[in-house]
Amino acid sequence: MFSRVFLILIGAAYIYYQVNILLKVYIAELEVENNITMETQTILSLLNMSVEVTGSSVMISEIELVSECFLIGDTTSCNCSVGYSWSNEVCYNSSCCTQTTCTQNMSHIEPLCVAKVQVSINGSVTLMQGSWDADKTTELESAFRSRLNGYESLQVNVSSAETADFKAVVCIKLKTTVLDQLLTDLMHNLSAEVRVDTVGMVDITAPEDSVCYKSSPTLECRLEEEAHSTGWKLIRGKHEHFELTGGSMVTLKDCGSDWKYSSCIAVTLTEVTSLGSGTYECRFTFGSVTHTAKAELKVSLLPEKITMKIDPPVADCSVSGKNDVTVTATIQNSTESYNVSWQFPGTELSRGSEPESGKFCTGEGIWPKTPNGGTVINQCENGKTGYKSRFCNNEAEWQMEFSSCISEELKKVLTAAEDFEKGIGATQEVAMGIFEALKNTTTSNSSNDPAGISASIRIFEIMATGSESITLKEEVFDDFLTAASNLLANNWTGVNSSIEYDMSSQYLYGVENLVKNIQVNNTLNIYNPNLDLNVSNGDRKISVFNVTVKLNETGGQFKIVGVRNLMDKLNNSFKPTSTVPHDLILIVTKNGSSSTEITMDFPIKKLNDTQRRHCVFWDTNKTDWSDTGCSVERDSNHTLCKCNHLTSFAVLMSKSDTPNLDLDTITYVGLAVSICTLVILLIIEALVWSVVVKTDLSYFRHTALVNIAVFLLLADCSFLASMSPENLSAHWCLILTICKHLFYLAMFSWMLCMSVMLIHRLIFVFSPLRKRVFMFLSSIVGYGCPVLIVGFSYVFCRYNKKDYYNKDTCWLVFDGPLEGSLFAFLLPVGTVIFTNLFSMAVVIFTLLKSSAPDGSKSDEKETFKSIIKVVVFLTPVFGVTWGIGFLLQIFNEDHEAYPFLLYSFTILNSFQGFFVMLTGVFAEPKDKGKYDTMKNSTSASNTKER
Repeated sequence: MFSRVFLILIGAAYIYYQVNILLKVYIAELEVENNITMETQTILSLLNMSVEVTGSSVMISEIELVSECFLIGDTTSCNCSVGYSWSNEVCYNSSCCTQTTCTQNMSHIEPLCVAKVQVSINGSVTLMQGSWDADKTTELESAFRSRLNGYESLQVNVSSAETADFKAVVCIKLKTTVLDQLLTDLMHNLSAEVRVDTVGMVDITAPEDSVCYKSSPTLECRLEEEAHSTGWKLIRGKHEHFELTGGSMVTLKDCGSDWKYSSCIAVTLTEVTSLGSGTYECRFTFGSVTHTAKAELKVSLLPEKITMKIDPPVADCSVSGKNDVTVTATIQNSTESYNVSWQFPGTELSRGSEPESGKFCTGEGIWPKTPNGGTVINQCENGKTGYKSRFCNNEAEWQMEFSSCISEELKKVLTAAEDFEKGIGATQEVAMGIFEALKNTTTSNSSNDPAGISASIRIFEIMATGSESITLKEEVFDDFLTAASNLLANNWTGVNSSIEYDMSSQYLYGVENLVKNIQVNNTLNIYNPNLDLNVSNGDRKISVFNVTVKLNETGGQFKIVGVRNLMDKLNNSFKPTSTVPHDLILIVTKNGSSSTEITMDFPIKKLNDTQRRHCVFWDTNKTDWSDTGCSVERDSNHTLCKCNHLTSFAVLMSKSDTPNLDLDTITYVGLAVSICTLVILLIIEALVWSVVVKTDLSYFRHTALVNIAVFLLLADCSFLASMSPENLSAHWCLILTICKHLFYLAMFSWMLCMSVMLIHRLIFVFSPLRKRVFMFLSSIVGYGCPVLIVGFSYVFCRYNKKDYYNKDTCWLVFDGPLEGSLFAFLLPVGTVIFTNLFSMAVVIFTLLKSSAPDGSKSDEKETFKSIIKVVVFLTPVFGVTWGIGFLLQIFNEDHEAYPFLLYSFTILNSFQGFFVMLTGVFAEPKDKGKYDTMKNSTSASNTKER
């Protein structure tokens, strides 16, 4: 009867082995079939304890029986061993969830049984109608028992007539889709809202020991299923819960998946401080189901705040017996152990010193008698945090008191803003709370308190930086603008001018960037005494504080805010000659550009003849006003300000155009010089043409040079005509873009012709290029290829409904790496530059080879001079300087090398026409000899080889 017995063993073998110093654990399954009666332990004892895995020998450390199945006739029975439960595949495919012995034929299912793990399902049920009773408890328990694999228990706690909390325990990592469907059915049957979170479904890894102060630890969470949404939370104590988002300290990322886990999320803390110490909770959400896991992170802290108290603040050594000073240092409450040492900078501590004599500042209230050159520091009074300091100068005169004392309420707001910027608790709700508290603080506290004003401005700065990573919605505008308006309700008395300039500039930065970063869905208008915000979709005419602002383009969203009572606080080099209204207009465009023309209409009464009007914008680089790109028009009752920015030459190769007065000036001057010198070069070529083209080599060279000069001249004229895109119609902007694209490509094509001609002359000495062949091939490359490239790129953009040109710059479009019409310019230009660099290298190699037989010092010196001349004369006509433009593609605008590259490119290439003329005119007498020398040396070399 037992001759047809099949014994199936699915072994969970925990295999440990060392590879590249890393310990890896594998779990393997082994299925054994046997048709004879044999004890299980006998089979297990026959297994070897060493196996081969991917070419490495590994040791089996543990093996155990997981399940057994018996097949006797047509009857099948399977059981899981103690500590194991049916897998989800067996449970839901064979309907054996609640059975100890399964009689279905499922020996083919893998895995058959899995190790038990405890998973807790915590949830709540809120009834939409009726009240909770015993029947609903029974229905809830029946649903969990019959439909969840590995069900063990359910506890229900009725907290009110409509609400019940429950905790279910299962012994297996269940399928989320099954649990979510169960909850959906319960919500329908009970007419209730049901939400649950689980513990035990997610595996979390975190540093086991305390991490070092200012280190960068990483925590990871993994789940075996795909998640709909994920997130992290930091929990401090019992009541402080902070949502984690991207910030200066917090970095969230997806850490990928592997063979076992389909979802993985990680959080990295950069230079972690005490803010990062606490319990971290990760979550994976599927509809109404949330899977969570927690781990504690401990940070070995250094004292982040040391409070020192000196009593008395200054020792009066002129009075005998009153020279004892007590210094107390206090750190925050901590369980860490510290080694403490004392040091007095620059002076050794000694005993028995004689009293010193000198100048002193006399005591005034809390400021004691102090020797000249000394600074006294006092703690804040009236429950404020911070300190006060006062300096006694060398003339023994007290200087103005400096105070950083702010209220406890404002300190809490500042701390919350700092956490927000780091990515801890950076949510819309937290931001609204910060601005609401700041509004209340600026209203209740003295608005003339310099320390309070400085701290409030600092909060604006911090929140502006944080809003670059966290999306803030328009609901924060009310409290934010009210608080910002409150800060300008006075003249900031008690603040010296230098500090006031810094504070006002910081205020401007914070307000402007917050207005720019806060999202607004439609239109919005918020008025405050000192700030007036107007957000419009597509309107070209908007008013703030009776100042009308017009824009020369429609479409997109425009945010305009008027600011009062700030103009006189900002550094103003125009102040001696101007009477400007105390309204500052900030223009922030969401979809606009820096080249958009802005017209501001100020209703100003007639000024005196001695008074002048200036239209200026705030230059953040110079922290002063600038009138670059702005002009003023006036009549008896109005002042019209028009501001726009020109386009610098570097826009041809850069990703975007950044308005810059210096670059614009260089571009104007360079293009003017290039155009004039190219005209001169063409006139000279026309006059001496018959004299200089008596040989084929000179004919080829001058033909290419004339074409280079002609197309460079046309390209420069086209660029000069498009320097102010805001003044051009879309039709003319397109025409000038096509012209620049075509003419610059034609210039580079003829540079390639000259380069190839030179290489052919050097390599094929005894096979000279015929004039007819040269003109035929050069015409195809110099005329045909540019036309084909421009035409194809334009048609391709139109066919794919992409922009061929940018109206803001009248140039090609950059949409990302290898995206956008700009690469129809960059790729051909890059090919030509690379080829020409190769040609220059061949010329230099030829010169070195011709001087090798002699090897005298004089010859080496002459060779070196020849190489320098080759580089100098060939660089302009080979377009090598344009290679700098490709570095502009590589470096970001905030890289320290970017400005140098930007200026180098603009200077060298806007003056390229001047350099081409120098090459064409002054290099001519020596070129013939140079080419003949290279020709003769190559001929001699070839003859010698023969």
